[in-house]
Amino acid sequence: MKTKAAILVQQKEELVIDEINIPKLLHGQVLVEIRSTRICGSQIGEIDGVKGPDKWLPHLLGHEAGGIVLETGTGVRTVKTGDHVVAHWREGSGIDAERPVYTWGDKKVNAGAITTFSELAIISENRLTKVDPSTDPEVSALLADTLTTGFGIINNDAKVKIGESVVVIGAGGIGLGAILGASLVHAYPIIAVDLHDHKLDVARQYGATHTINATTEDFAHLSQEITGGKPDVVIDGTGNPSVIEKAYELSNDRGRTILFGVMHHNERVKIHTLPLHFDKILKGSVGGSSLPDIDIPRYLRLIENNRFSPTGMISHRFTLDDINLGIQKMRSGEVIDAVVNFE
Repeated sequence: MKTKAAILVQQKEELVIDEINIPKLLHGQVLVEIRSTRICGSQIGEIDGVKGPDKWLPHLLGHEAGGIVLETGTGVRTVKTGDHVVAHWREGSGIDAERPVYTWGDKKVNAGAITTFSELAIISENRLTKVDPSTDPEVSALLADTLTTGFGIINNDAKVKIGESVVVIGAGGIGLGAILGASLVHAYPIIAVDLHDHKLDVARQYGATHTINATTEDFAHLSQEITGGKPDVVIDGTGNPSVIEKAYELSNDRGRTILFGVMHHNERVKIHTLPLHFDKILKGSVGGSSLPDIDIPRYLRLIENNRFSPTGMISHRFTLDDINLGIQKMRSGEVIDAVVNFE
């Protein structure tokens, strides 16, 4: 059996779209038909080598999607053929299966526990959560990371309380999820910072009470004016060392600075660490410490009861054949959330 896929062959180059051969399912593996997958900043980081040289080339990408189970390997109990699922990179219930290896001509193509930039994908059981068949695959793709990570940053990493002030630097997908999460727990004010006015406009729709365009205004100074002092929580999605330093200084003496943007592996920040000994917190988020099989049903209940609709976060839709265009538009800052839809 073959499937069309986007393959990372060389770092800092476009993905190659071609057919690859699907191996036989092993214990704990699940064959999923991908219906919708999100393009995430993490994939751009992989392409660019943000975390360092890639030892697994060529390999597949993508870690958040909505799809349908086509076949299950031995031992799989949490999903069955025909189930609609959210495919997520955070571990959930079930088997953590061996990683699949596809073939592309005479070459091996590596893959992780989950990859989603393909029409069909072999995914580990514990990266799948069953949802109702009525769930829009685009919503499933957002539940896989944008919402679970964004809400998790607010609930788990920052532990935002009612009425606390929150600044979110970077109003892309995850940042927008954090803004919405802050709104749902009644933080105030919620300040969105970005370089692009169209992102700030959408941030207001999802709960930002104030917006700052950092190309024309000093976000740290203006944030303090808005909050009447230093804010309680500052969340950074840029991974930019100078912005991280500024974000850390911006939060108050008992404040929390949460980083979800990943800094390039050869860069460093310079901070004054003494406040960390007196209740100030600087923390890197790993998926908002979310628990997908627990969190996703809760968030779906809110969506189904019209507490919010995440589809307005999606600014661009692409096909697999034009995924490189989607990546290009993400780099330019044009995209808020981009999904690749499959027939």
